Amino acid sequence: MAGSLALGPLASAGWALPLPQGTPPSPEDTDPASAPDPESAPDTPVALDLDTLVVTPTARRASILDVPFTVDRVAEERLSQHRTFPEALRDIPGVMTQSTGTAQGSPFIRGFTGFRTLLLIDGIRVNNSVFRDGPNQYAGTIDSLGLSGIEVVKGPSSVLYGSDAVGGTMQALTKDPTIWDRPIGGQLFVRAADAANYVVGRLELGGAIGEDTAWQLGAAIKDFGNVEAGDPSGVLPNTGYDEWDGDFKIQHRLDDTSMLTFATNRVDIDDAPRTHRTVFAVPFEGSTVGSDLNRDFDQTRTLSYVRLDTDAASHGDWETQSTLSYHRQEELQRRERTGDRLEETGFDVGTVGLQFRASRGTSYGSLAFGAEWYRDSVDSFRERFADGTPADLIQGPVADDSTYDIGGLYGETAFDVADHTTLTAGARVTYAAADANEVRDPVTANQISIDESWTALTGSLRFESRLMESERAVTALFGGISQGFRAPNLSDLTRFDTARTDEFEIPSPGLDPEQFISYELGLKHESDDLSVQFAAFLTQGDDVIQRFPTGNINADGDVEVTKENVGESLIGGLELGTAYRFSPEWTVFGNAAWLDGQEESREGPAAPVVETVASRLMPFMAQLGCSLEPEGSPWSFEARWLHAGFADRLSPRDESDDSRIPPGGTPGYNVFDLSARYRFSSAFEMTFAVENLTDEDYRVHGSGQNQPGRNAVVSARWSF
Repeated sequence: MAGSLALGPLASAGWALPLPQGTPPSPEDTDPASAPDPESAPDTPVALDLDTLVVTPTARRASILDVPFTVDRVAEERLSQHRTFPEALRDIPGVMTQSTGTAQGSPFIRGFTGFRTLLLIDGIRVNNSVFRDGPNQYAGTIDSLGLSGIEVVKGPSSVLYGSDAVGGTMQALTKDPTIWDRPIGGQLFVRAADAANYVVGRLELGGAIGEDTAWQLGAAIKDFGNVEAGDPSGVLPNTGYDEWDGDFKIQHRLDDTSMLTFATNRVDIDDAPRTHRTVFAVPFEGSTVGSDLNRDFDQTRTLSYVRLDTDAASHGDWETQSTLSYHRQEELQRRERTGDRLEETGFDVGTVGLQFRASRGTSYGSLAFGAEWYRDSVDSFRERFADGTPADLIQGPVADDSTYDIGGLYGETAFDVADHTTLTAGARVTYAAADANEVRDPVTANQISIDESWTALTGSLRFESRLMESERAVTALFGGISQGFRAPNLSDLTRFDTARTDEFEIPSPGLDPEQFISYELGLKHESDDLSVQFAAFLTQGDDVIQRFPTGNINADGDVEVTKENVGESLIGGLELGTAYRFSPEWTVFGNAAWLDGQEESREGPAAPVVETVASRLMPFMAQLGCSLEPEGSPWSFEARWLHAGFADRLSPRDESDDSRIPPGGTPGYNVFDLSARYRFSSAFEMTFAVENLTDEDYRVHGSGQNQPGRNAVVSARWSF
């Protein structure tokens, strides 16, 4: 693919542009059989495309250069080279993908993870009221093979997206129908790896119905076996699982400016182990082994929606998007302990969502506003079988028979305040309410109920200024102040389940919302041969909700913990991503990120508030690589070096989490990857790779297991 920089690290590097809503693509743009042959590729390289269009930062189409945020985009081609959705984010500076288990990765964005980062699918919230503190597995319930790309906006985005958008917002963009000119066509993709020990396959079929309707159907089967880590850890027992995914989308053009879309996607994960809590755990640099005999999760997530998009027919007309969605998340955990103790817990969350967004251009700039509402309906259960007797039926991991509402109204405007300088200002009112009917009282063990609500006003003021602009190069300064907001959810208020290693969390009613404010200043540069994106940021939190021990030990020997609005937090850092094409065939690229942070916490109910290192703080991480795309050749090549420093800045709770974090911290690592791609024709290509060339035995900081050792990977893609 001469002229493409898909191997580079930036959001711009060779990634496909999202198609304008309401306009079916032309066959020449989307039919795989009509793709240009490598032999006819242009002799001169294309720009390293910071002009790539993204939708997440402003909820409307704009290039990365034109938005006053740090934005990265992962292309479809890149997604297929990683095992899971979370792992596909590893090449973005400032993102650390923790892995409790193979199916349970949790991206840290600027020091935040879990319910302090927001996950969207096609603009619809994946976060719901059962999302818990710290790393969770729910990003792993998105099928990366069914996506056209991922967009990541770093820092608070609460004006547009409300609660949880603190560390960053990740949006998964599902594939649209691509065949509008013939009844049927499709694509088959297969990928296999030895040390990572998996085989995955996806079949896509699609076609046109008349001139104004197109559909696409996709299905994936994924078989993950036991991972083989580097030497000396070797094979990691009980780390495999199975997964089945499916999706369907149909689009119908109502007229020249209106598109109606129906889409549904489903992910089904069976028996995904959380191995570090079990006797199967393999110690790493002194980490401990768990005592559970088995601990597996079944995860099912289904999203269906209908959406109407209207484009502006001329300048000044409104562009609108109206969406009705239903999202269902099911979880079952089976935990087998010594003494024939089997515990099954889980929940079923159904979420109805309504969204409306509108934007238009005006004589002074642009104007956008929107409204949204989501309601979670939660059933939660716990069954413990001891001598065949069930017990503790009041609630499961969170309150049973409960609802959670979250909604908001927002407005945003962008206008020029001087030549080459644009100011973007926005505000949002958010309302959240929890109504939990069946909650276990942490003191009396009797059933109680919780009924609480919160309202918050958040704002954002950001700028983008072109320092230099010509036909061949653009340099822009950007930054601003953004507020973040997170309302207590059902997991905060009512959780009755395990927390970190050897901890058990009890309900914590009466919590207040968390408030955050972030300051950012950055630089973007785009020219024919060079792309740069740099940012410095500082995020300050207030009324941050923290866990701390109550002083009690439960019947299973776990430390009982509760939650409180303990105090403040402060996380800051630097991020850099760049790519330079120094000849038509050679490109070098790299990125780096450094973080530091602190938070207030306490070690008990009556203990004083103390200042500690922020939990699971990302060490210095960097990448350096190069790609070769010989002119007129079907081959392309890439070499990449990944580096992580010694993660020895530990909070007291990090030090106690010794099944995941070795004593003294997580060792640094250096990993080298090599890959090559051969394109037999415009319809068939294969990729060959050797990952972790030196067989490094390593784990990402805070993870429950090590990464694969020397790993041979082969994949094939056939379009028809």
